[in-house]
Amino acid sequence: MADAGQSEQGKTAAYRVLARKYRPQDFSTLIGQEPMVRTLTNAFSTGRIAQAWMLTGVRGVGKTTTARILARALNYKTDTIDQPSIDLTVPGEHCEAIMEGRHVDVVEMDAASHTGIDDIREIIDQVRYAPVSARYKVYIIDEVHMLSTQAFNGLLKTLEEPPPHVKFIFATTEIRKVPITVLSRCQRFDLRRVDAALLTEHLKGISDKEGVSVEDEALAMVARAAEGSVRDSLSILDQAIAHSSGAVTAVTVRDMLGLADRARVIDLFEHLMKGDVAAALGEFRNQYDAGADPATVLTDLAEFNHLVTRIRFVPEAANDASLSPDERTRGLEFSQGLSVRVLSRAWQMLVKGIQEVQHSNRPVAAAEMVLIRLAHAANLPTLDEALKQIENQPAGGAPAPRLNGNGSGAHTGNGGAQAVASQNYQATTSDGRTMRLVQDEQAPQFHTAPQAEPEPQPDAVPLKSLADIANLADKHRDMAFKVQFKRCVRLVSIEPGKLEVNLTEDAPKTLLGDLTNRLKDWTGRRWIVTLSREEGSDTLFDQEASRRESVIADAKADPTVAAILKSFPGAKVLDVRIPDATDDDVEAETAIEDEVPVDPDEADED
Repeated sequence: MADAGQSEQGKTAAYRVLARKYRPQDFSTLIGQEPMVRTLTNAFSTGRIAQAWMLTGVRGVGKTTTARILARALNYKTDTIDQPSIDLTVPGEHCEAIMEGRHVDVVEMDAASHTGIDDIREIIDQVRYAPVSARYKVYIIDEVHMLSTQAFNGLLKTLEEPPPHVKFIFATTEIRKVPITVLSRCQRFDLRRVDAALLTEHLKGISDKEGVSVEDEALAMVARAAEGSVRDSLSILDQAIAHSSGAVTAVTVRDMLGLADRARVIDLFEHLMKGDVAAALGEFRNQYDAGADPATVLTDLAEFNHLVTRIRFVPEAANDASLSPDERTRGLEFSQGLSVRVLSRAWQMLVKGIQEVQHSNRPVAAAEMVLIRLAHAANLPTLDEALKQIENQPAGGAPAPRLNGNGSGAHTGNGGAQAVASQNYQATTSDGRTMRLVQDEQAPQFHTAPQAEPEPQPDAVPLKSLADIANLADKHRDMAFKVQFKRCVRLVSIEPGKLEVNLTEDAPKTLLGDLTNRLKDWTGRRWIVTLSREEGSDTLFDQEASRRESVIADAKADPTVAAILKSFPGAKVLDVRIPDATDDDVEAETAIEDEVPVDPDEADED
């Protein structure tokens, strides 16, 4: 019995996970990195071998494996070949030891646990010595971005002029954290995510070698969940095999990963696009009861929405091997029936909804509210479609037909994914009437509004002071520019078409140009804005501050306020609000008082 137990323990210890068992041993088995292999092949064939390489990419794409294969290629030696070679089909003298990480001349260091200058100083002291048995002494530093600044600086000189028998190979997932001085001394290779179709094919070959039956849909799920990482895909496949204890099915993988059924996700998408709230909520609840995570359901909806959009422009995308038959056929049908505006706005709502669900303490309720918004928006027209319908309104003024997302009168459910806002969108018909779109709870209706008097042109209002320009900025809702203008501009002189100012020391360099452009846009005429050496008047901010101090002083002098301040030691008058001040004035003053720097370009985008 003891022997049997030892035998069983030996079998358990001997098992190697798939990610290690099927680790590539040469460049021919390294999938998805053809550009890098082509570059190295040309470099080795012409003798242009670099002194250092930087390998970057997401986790699991093969950075460390590539580093070992590259070290093996540099030290390749057989009975007939004694030079660096990319063709490693025949194992060389040093190949096995290098691939197992135990060769004396190939030093692997994890920078995550060796971050200091002392570790790098040890490498610097060793590089002067020739390799013991191999052609090159190779240093592989994994997660190199974890090195300290002193360690990087200490490595620079050796990295720039290493001895001829030394090569460096760095690997990192955070290339932006590596100093540019180090990057400039290395050949950089960006290892790409492996395409889902190629990854599915790779997993199929491994499952055949293992003698395990795996459904194609299950392989596609594994490849999709791995997100381009070969190691992650093999780990998931290993887990699925253990979970199934037999044939691996799509249901097994779905239950194991907590995924939603792709076909049911498509059904949910169809309910949403039809605007059927009850059916959508019922389908979502069934998926949740079956074990699907609410955020995962919305993520799968967003992925399918993206797939439909992509197929609309690239029909060949439907042939992706990682897609299920339902995704191919129904995705193609949706791409032909839904407009791009509908799909893009549905994407925006789902992306925002996923964040809401992930940060909510009630994810189910949050997800249902997102679905309700999506389904409700399916009955509403896009803004341009609504305006076009207004322009096409017949002269009799009859109510316009209800619209859907495709702009037709029938309700097919191909509506937008964002409700038309409740502002009054206006358009003028051929007979001079102004039509105004008003949204209610049932459906968008179109009502006739009296013809409004034309607003006066901006250039009809003369500009005589800084306050006039600030009011003009306020009228055009350019609050960021208004704050900068009031804070930084002193008036020297102003006349029609010509403005002379003095700026404060902290004024942005682009302020004069911005002021010139805005005056031209707002007044409809060209303005010449010049910078004067004269001091000019106080800025509007200083003027308002003076008035505020005066008002606060008056408030403190009030007998009632003085009595309150006396009754409450330490109390202060912080602010005085004028009853006639508008909300915009208060908001602008608050922004100035808080001294929040505002970028005008960002404000314009908002």
